[in-house]
Amino acid sequence: MKSLINSEVLPFNATAFHAGKFVTVSDADLRGKWSVVFFYPADFTFVCPTELGDLADNYAEFKKLGVEIYSVSTDTHFTHKAWHDSSDTIRKIDYVMVGDPTGAISRNFGVMIEEAGLAERGTFVIDPDGKIQIIEINAGGIGRDASELLRKLKAAQYVATHPGEVCPAKWKEGEATLAPSLDLVGKI
Repeated sequence: MKSLINSEVLPFNATAFHAGKFVTVSDADLRGKWSVVFFYPADFTFVCPTELGDLADNYAEFKKLGVEIYSVSTDTHFTHKAWHDSSDTIRKIDYVMVGDPTGAISRNFGVMIEEAGLAERGTFVIDPDGKIQIIEINAGGIGRDASELLRKLKAAQYVATHPGEVCPAKWKEGEATLAPSLDLVGKI
C-alpha cells in the first residue's frame, strides 16, 4: 500500500452537522489552515463518544493553533444530529461532524472496513496546502488521546515553519529540536 504521507487530500463533498445546522464540507475546506480529519466507526457506540468528547474538551486548544477538526463516520448527518441532541458528551461538540454514508471519504483516506461498512479509528493531520502530515490508525478497541494529538500537531507546525529542523521523540513545544547534519551522525 502506498503511503499517504505528503499526499494531497483527494476530492470529496459531504453533508455535515455543525453548530445546529447541516452544512456542506469538501476537500477545499481543508486548504489554507491546518486540519484534523478524525475518523471513527459509528455514532451511538462506546469508545467513539469518549474520543469525540476528549476532542471537544480540547477543541479550544486546537483553535488557538489555527486548527479545524472534522470528525467523520459512515453515519449520516441526520444521525450525527440525533446523537448530538441525545448525548451529553456529544452535545459538547462544536467542531464539524461529517457524514460519510457511502464510505467515499473513508476510502479516500484508506480507512474503510469494507465488510463492516465502517471506518477505522484514523487520525489525519492536514497542512494548509492540503497535504497529509500525520497518520494514526488504531484498532477498534483502542481510543485516542487529544493531548497527544495536540503535541504531534505542534511538532508538525514547528517543522513546517522551521526548515532544516526536526522534532525528536517526546518533543514538546519550547524544547530543543535537532538540525540534521553530518556532524550529528552517530552522536545522538
